[in-house]
Amino acid sequence: MANRQRVVIVGGGFAGFTAARHLSRIAKGAVEIVLINPTDYFLYLPLLPEVAAGILDPRKVAIPLSRGSRGVRHLLASVDRVDVEGRRVECTDAEGGHRELRYDRLVIAIGSVNKLLPVPGVAEYAHGFRSIAEALYLRDHLIRQIELADATDDAKERTARCTFVVVGAGYTGTEVAAQGQLLTRDVERHRPGLADQPLRWILVDKAPRILPELDERLSRTAHRTLADRGVEIRTGTTVSEATAEGVKLSDGEFVPTRSLVWCVGVAVDPLVEALGLPTRKGRLLVDEYLTVPGHPEIFACGDSAAVPDLTRPGEYTAMTAQHATRQGRRAALNVAASYGRGERRPYRHSDLGFVVDLAGAKAAANPLGVPLSGIVAKAVTRGYHLLSVPGGRTRIAGNWLLDAVLPRQTVQLDIVRAKAVPLTSTAPERPHGLTG
Repeated sequence: MANRQRVVIVGGGFAGFTAARHLSRIAKGAVEIVLINPTDYFLYLPLLPEVAAGILDPRKVAIPLSRGSRGVRHLLASVDRVDVEGRRVECTDAEGGHRELRYDRLVIAIGSVNKLLPVPGVAEYAHGFRSIAEALYLRDHLIRQIELADATDDAKERTARCTFVVVGAGYTGTEVAAQGQLLTRDVERHRPGLADQPLRWILVDKAPRILPELDERLSRTAHRTLADRGVEIRTGTTVSEATAEGVKLSDGEFVPTRSLVWCVGVAVDPLVEALGLPTRKGRLLVDEYLTVPGHPEIFACGDSAAVPDLTRPGEYTAMTAQHATRQGRRAALNVAASYGRGERRPYRHSDLGFVVDLAGAKAAANPLGVPLSGIVAKAVTRGYHLLSVPGGRTRIAGNWLLDAVLPRQTVQLDIVRAKAVPLTSTAPERPHGLTG
């Protein structure tokens, strides 16, 4: 066993976590599998807005990497460099120690990071939404703004604290705006001093409609649901500047606010560019078998990989959790095939549809192309998440049941005392400066 070949998997997100689980089941100890990730959990990102809203306990969306991955050794570290020619991975462990790891097969599944744009003030004043730390901070921040608004006699300050701007109307931004608005409504309801103070939520995106990734009918459903609740939807609009006092929009309007939530999308982790291998729009170029051309020992999947979309010749698969999970499974099978276990096959997919949780009893979904809205879509959305999350289903369902029958707890957790959790371009699994 000492001479076993080593497979190193970089990243414990949808692609890396799935690849590790499946490869461990196939290999059954025949190869050594090492999963490098800076946290000891896989983060189920689609349910993060419900963590920010206080519906789900954060532990419910953090699945231990050890679960279902018997035979996988987890290295708690961040990868600094990959020596492609020397087949070595250099990393820094949780206590700052430097490590080097040799590999025979390498799976790059590092994922994506916050997408930063050169907008003045955004890095200083915006709140990101790619980690548990950011979700918990946002929840505390939203509650804090309502409480501070209730404590001031300054009408302008009260209005600014009761105004919330979300930039990016994709999946994350739309769900954050939907969940956040209902949370702040609940908080305000228990503050009699704010009875005459309206809450203002603004959802901004440069695209011509919200949820541009979805079928236009679902986009209209989501738009109508949020608009009926009072959310201001500004399409064809961007943020041109952020300050401590508010946000200037591209149409010239200055919106006084203390809350700017940045959900404009994701970018590939900088590690990919540092590999020195061919890329497409920052993503590592691979063939249909998920291998890097000229390097059959290197596989890549998920957001970090430009995978040919065989159903749409000339295009690459989108950066979605569905693709990442399926590519992780295919990467595991093809790695196993490279050792003579099974046959390698190209990655080919068929869309199962999409789901968007609009908070409360509302959602939009198109399972297998069938457009749904309202309570039926909500049931489908939650059913999809329960089937997709790799653990803790009973606990998640229990939280949903309690949320349906009990009042929401609208208190700060008092976890983050700093002014902000910095908006950075580090991987979502890396903690962002929690202080107590």
